[in-house]
Amino acid sequence: MINTIQKMFLGNSPSWYKSTIVVFLIINPIALVFLNSLNLNGEFIVGWMFLLEFIFTLALALKCYPLQPGGLLAIQAIALGLTSTESILHEIENNLEVILLLVFMVAGIFFMKNLMLTIFTKLLLKVKSKTYLSLLFCISAAVLSAFLDALTVTAVLIGVTIGFYRVFHTVSSGKAFSDSDHNYLNNSLLSEAGSEDLEKFKGFLRDLVMHGAIGTALGGVCTIVGEPQNLLIAKIAGWEFIEFFMRMAPITMPVFIAGLITCVFVEKFSIAGFGNQLPESVRTIFNDFDEYEKQNTTTKHQAELLVEGLVAIFLVVALALHIAAVGLIGLAVIILLTSFKGITEEHDLGEAFHEALPFTALLAVFFAIVSVIHDQHLFTPVISYVLAQSVDTQPPLFFVANGVLSAISDNVFVATIYINEVKAALDNGLITREQFDHLAVAINTGTNIPSVATPNGQAAFLFLLTSSLAPLINLSYLRMVMMALPYTIVLSIVGFISIVYFL
Repeated sequence: MINTIQKMFLGNSPSWYKSTIVVFLIINPIALVFLNSLNLNGEFIVGWMFLLEFIFTLALALKCYPLQPGGLLAIQAIALGLTSTESILHEIENNLEVILLLVFMVAGIFFMKNLMLTIFTKLLLKVKSKTYLSLLFCISAAVLSAFLDALTVTAVLIGVTIGFYRVFHTVSSGKAFSDSDHNYLNNSLLSEAGSEDLEKFKGFLRDLVMHGAIGTALGGVCTIVGEPQNLLIAKIAGWEFIEFFMRMAPITMPVFIAGLITCVFVEKFSIAGFGNQLPESVRTIFNDFDEYEKQNTTTKHQAELLVEGLVAIFLVVALALHIAAVGLIGLAVIILLTSFKGITEEHDLGEAFHEALPFTALLAVFFAIVSVIHDQHLFTPVISYVLAQSVDTQPPLFFVANGVLSAISDNVFVATIYINEVKAALDNGLITREQFDHLAVAINTGTNIPSVATPNGQAAFLFLLTSSLAPLINLSYLRMVMMALPYTIVLSIVGFISIVYFL
């Protein structure tokens, strides 16, 4: 029985991975008792151990989905008294809008996949230059993220890329492909593509989705609605939409331009794994697919595209005008699309939620680790050090500190901690209003820009890493870090210089 349980533990994960998680679970309580016996503030040190262990589970997400090992660590943290269920619930309540967004908006995008696949297939075929296509993905994601939000845009990117992969895989494997009772392909489209072309195609898709993901960060930092912490910072600072944009512009605009230049360079010179071209055999498959679509489109399919197009317009307008929380708008999208497309069976609805719900559960576990950070004051020494420096050096130091801490934990949490500390300093007369404004800009840009370094830095990146797309295109944690590295270096340097000279 014990041997069977050992084999079942964490399923098909490698034995060394299972052993590592077990070692973590054994060593944590021992370290806590030992350090406390030496009067070394064991809770603080072990809290950092938990944070690094959780990052380890994220880094190896393709070996085992982080929910299980990360969840075991979170349960142990509660048992050891490093945080409480009340604190975790408080973190979840503070991020309820993000959770609703994941549950409903991602599912809403799922029901819009026909329209997205049609639009982006035509885009793929019209734009022959990989560099122009990459720029288009990056700019589009940036503009959409500035007026919508990064997670929604990432959900679109994932949906489109999975659609591309499904078309290729279906045609090359010779299988029938149907969606909503509409047959897309028949035997005339069947084409054989070698494994080499498959790997090139995976690389091509990986490049596009990473450029798009970086674009969500470039646009997300610019406006109140781009990232969750932007709204919080604006609310505490008393800035409206235009004022927020104008105050951030001296840093965000140079960073945006630098990001686009970086996009061109990494593609032109095939840096950090970029530069993968679309094989001609794959382009032929998509040409055939597009031609078949034109010749065999049914009235029902045209009606579905019309419905999806109208709902897409509603989605953009509703998000731009902020008529409700993003998740509630997503729920409205689900209701409208399923109603007018005739999708009324429960099992047909359930498929749409498969992508988001595991990540939603993982995010709740992530908030448990964030709760440990908060309860054990893991970042307090850094905050205290920065606030003790001279007025002129505080903004660039805040930018660096926020960037580093966001990359290893979560940018929303880091921004929340820092802006509240700075507001308290303003209320207590320790800093002036002008100094507060400069620090608020440094906090927002610091948590949004350098955090592209790792998938756990931003929820959109973490969502991409743990999505069903990641294993399809061989997008691991380390590969994401390496592909983001040129952007991380350039954007962080330009952001830092802009803080020093333009703020």
